[in-house]
Amino acid sequence: MGLGAFHRSHQAWYTQQAGDSAEWGIASFTGRRPDAAEVLAAQDGLYTVVERSDEGDSFEVITSIVEAVDGADVARFVELLAAPLTSVVTLTITEAAYRLNADGKLDSKAPDVVADLALLTAASADKPATPLGRLVLGLAARRDADAGPLAVVCCDNLSDNGTVARNAVVGMASAFDAGLAAWIDANVSFVSTSVDRITPRTTDADLDAVAAACGYRDESPVVTEPFHNWVLSGDFPAGRPRWEDAGAMFVAEIEPYENRKLWLLNGAHSLLAYAGQLRGHTTVAEALGDDVCRQAVEEFWDEAAANLHGEGLHVPAYRAALLERFGNSRIAHHLAQIAMDGSTKLRMRAVPVLRAERAAGRSGEAAARMIAAWAVFTATATGLQDPLAADIAAANLLQGRARLEALLGMLDPELATDAGITDLVESLSGTFAVAGKLS
Repeated sequence: MGLGAFHRSHQAWYTQQAGDSAEWGIASFTGRRPDAAEVLAAQDGLYTVVERSDEGDSFEVITSIVEAVDGADVARFVELLAAPLTSVVTLTITEAAYRLNADGKLDSKAPDVVADLALLTAASADKPATPLGRLVLGLAARRDADAGPLAVVCCDNLSDNGTVARNAVVGMASAFDAGLAAWIDANVSFVSTSVDRITPRTTDADLDAVAAACGYRDESPVVTEPFHNWVLSGDFPAGRPRWEDAGAMFVAEIEPYENRKLWLLNGAHSLLAYAGQLRGHTTVAEALGDDVCRQAVEEFWDEAAANLHGEGLHVPAYRAALLERFGNSRIAHHLAQIAMDGSTKLRMRAVPVLRAERAAGRSGEAAARMIAAWAVFTATATGLQDPLAADIAAANLLQGRARLEALLGMLDPELATDAGITDLVESLSGTFAVAGKLS
């Protein structure tokens, strides 16, 4: 589920590199729009991965996607999910699609969740619109077909994302069919993963570059960095491709790896997204070249690293590699893209570090600075893309401290009641102001 650029540069790429890749094929379903499926289907699922570094580009045609489908074709999704040969469902649907409250549980009052539950409960001829609703419908069909167990693999940037996916899916199933929820608990494994490969949006110039270098016109290439990392924890009761052949790691305890990725890479990305745009930058590489932004990132990394525990994390080397990856000027990773869905992302990227620092008796200033940048950004950005956009707009009608408390409450209800944290975030609100820019 999710036929975006990241899925194609990561899970589909790993599947192609597996030693048993000839035994596996991926049916990929789009999310909100059919466009990606239509373009890819016209190319028989073939597309080019362009690995781009300062030394140049390399090109590889990927063949692991054997069917590209409009996500609105729920009948085809249900048919495939009910097939005994289907073994794994990957989710690359963005953090916001899990419809989580600030407490990490399914928001059963979200309008699209309410609508899907009504359709599922009534066994309506109309089909669910959300990824969760479609997945629950497909799992019901698998149970009815007695097709056996399978694994759901969450590939979104959520802490303990396998558990998050389980809670969301079982929560939705429980709302209309307790028997289905029990079947899911007994037959579906939810695998937690940490995924890592910077993959910006493809541009028309990228299409032209593939045509010039390869001699064919690919309308759906993916540009990504040479670096790739995938850490997985969980069971695969129906089997899986040999992703370890491409370097994937299978571990018993994933939390240290998740936190390293969420805090160091994703946290720095969010910080640069808000601080960088406030200072007039458009890409990660540009923002990292700004000494003010660079210092803010390094200080946040110091706080995060103090709370990363586990063997084999190699945090100093990971930080050094991130600086090199972020500084890759040929990967135009746009800050506006990263800034989307901030209310969801900061719950995993800034709040845990802030809490850990405060619990250790330290200020948490660097993590609070990220939240402050987001709070300022929400007041200046136009067309804010966020699942809580309406709530944020309402908060921005408030004045002074009341506004800030309302925003903090969207990240974590307890933050808004902690006067010390509110004071800290308020004191940092002018950190990234620049004359003539957003401030």
